[in-house]
Amino acid sequence: LALGMQMVSPMTLSLPLKLLLFVLVSGWSRLLDSLFYSYM
Repeated sequence: LALGMQMVSPMTLSLPLKLLLFVLVSGWSRLLDSLFYSYM
């Protein structure tokens, strides 16, 4: 895995990771919000 990561340039790797992180964070916040409101 480490060898494959070194072959890929950091720029092409950072953009999808940032998008994935953003999607995960927004998805988690929506999920927690819905859970929070369902309990209130």
